Amino acid sequence: MKAVEISSFGPPDVLRLTDRPEPVAGAGELLIAVAASGVNRPDVLQRKGFYPPPAGASDLPGLEVAGTVASGDAQAMRAAGFGVGDRVCALVSGGGYAERCVAPVGQCLPVPEGWTDIEAASLPETFFTVWSNVFERGGLKAGETILIQGGASGIGVTAIQLARAAGATVIVTVGSDDKAAACLALGAHHAINHRTQDFVEDSLRLTAGRGVDVILDIVAGDYVAREVSCLAEDGRLVIIAVQGGKLASFDAAQLLRRRLTITGSTLRARSVEFKSAIARELRSKVWGWLVAGVVRPVVFKTFPARQAADAHALMESNRHIGKLVLSW
Repeated sequence: MKAVEISSFGPPDVLRLTDRPEPVAGAGELLIAVAASGVNRPDVLQRKGFYPPPAGASDLPGLEVAGTVASGDAQAMRAAGFGVGDRVCALVSGGGYAERCVAPVGQCLPVPEGWTDIEAASLPETFFTVWSNVFERGGLKAGETILIQGGASGIGVTAIQLARAAGATVIVTVGSDDKAAACLALGAHHAINHRTQDFVEDSLRLTAGRGVDVILDIVAGDYVAREVSCLAEDGRLVIIAVQGGKLASFDAAQLLRRRLTITGSTLRARSVEFKSAIARELRSKVWGWLVAGVVRPVVFKTFPARQAADAHALMESNRHIGKLVLSW
């Protein structure tokens, strides 16, 4: 099969198209004939040598795919309602940049009716991450307010739509007025350009001084102290990336006085059982929104797989809004 591998750690051009043996599905797994592969920030980190795959995972980058079931554990597939030829999308721990990819059956979901493979490949990584962190760890509820840092990112456009569909008020930060307009069009109630505005002041103003209930943070670093100051009582800060630095200093007394929670997680190394539980939640509570068009795909650009380096370069430029996808 054709695959995109990391020939050495470094800039985007270390990605190269190569030939690899086809993987074989084992117990509880299925083999997907991949039509499209999502591109995510963790792929960039892996390419640079900062995010190694967990033990037992493929060394190939790629955490989400969409395509058709080629083969697999027949009993496990029957139990999950899948069969050979079915269209699926899947969250994987690696190996997504390839024409064939093995995935645990529990981490596979049917391609939503009316969605293309390109659109479906943009789903798993961000939807699993947002559901786990915003709704499970962050406990976002209808009527609450969420602040999403990086609203135009793949994570951001997913979080905007899911939070809005769940009945929350959505505030986002972005780096340009064009990105602000895009986020508002997706359903955000307010967009703050962090280059010209102070998200702390604006979040407090927009909530009449109360503060926000949940913050989804991809920055960390010196953002943490500022985020603590604009949380409401019993507010929850959920950190899922440290693009602004891994060290933070903040007023811990505020956590005590206002009963705040700071939490965080990474998804890649979690167990199949954990990820499968998220998949079940998505299928029962979110997939209907996708079919109904309440939540829609946001694919900024599609690249032929041989141009994976160009996709990575665009991601690192931060000029995109939403997801980047490779087509096979």
